[in-house]
Amino acid sequence: MEASAAAAAAASEGRRSRRAATSGRAERRHFLFRRRRDEGRCGGAAAGARPGLVLALGVAVRTGTGAGTGLVTCGSVVKLLNVRHNVRLHSHDVRYGSGSGQQSVTGVSAADDGNSYWRVRARTAGVCERGTPVRCGQSIRLTHLGTGRNLHSHHFASPLSGNQEVSAFGEDGEGDYLDDWTVMCTGTYWSRDSEVRFQHTSTDVFLSVTGEQYGRPIHGQKEVHGMATSSQNNYWKVMEGIFMQPSEVFKAEQYHAEL
Repeated sequence: MEASAAAAAAASEGRRSRRAATSGRAERRHFLFRRRRDEGRCGGAAAGARPGLVLALGVAVRTGTGAGTGLVTCGSVVKLLNVRHNVRLHSHDVRYGSGSGQQSVTGVSAADDGNSYWRVRARTAGVCERGTPVRCGQSIRLTHLGTGRNLHSHHFASPLSGNQEVSAFGEDGEGDYLDDWTVMCTGTYWSRDSEVRFQHTSTDVFLSVTGEQYGRPIHGQKEVHGMATSSQNNYWKVMEGIFMQPSEVFKAEQYHAEL
């Protein structure tokens, strides 16, 4: 009897040990999954994100509208308003049905649209350190935050007006030299509260809106295109965004220039 009871107790203890081990493994698996999932949401997502999706960490930024004093700097993420037609530069994963067949670029009236953010970057094969103010006359790229494609133009006719097509091109922020645009403004630097023009570096057209409106599947959005001549349709202004503060190097240069 005693031997039988001891055997039963040992068997019961073994079952408890196996259950505990199994539970421990399950808890460890759950922890690892949760940790990896959280890493995917944070660090992992950042590691694999498009260049336009990764903002600087540990750098002071200012959010809100671009009104007031301040300079537009490399690394900033902005919305650009066409002043005459009151629409924001926009893109989305919808391709043109004619011309190049590349991703379309349009103008939208909604201020809160999430697909109207563009990251300010150096020109193709160039360098512009994060927080460096953009100079008037400097060539830059504008990378669409949502799709990682660059504002682009080339010798195709736009669908509605027959002007030069403007599209979004490239993958993960890398395209070609036709992604470069020159910031045309007065003064030394691109100011947030100024109206500026963007001239395509290779073909000389100006980024423009003249009011043509699309039907389905992007009903109500305005055509954005390149125009050969300068006019009131070419002017843009920085609105909402995340603005990288000027770099310490730039501040030091300004300080010495004032001495």
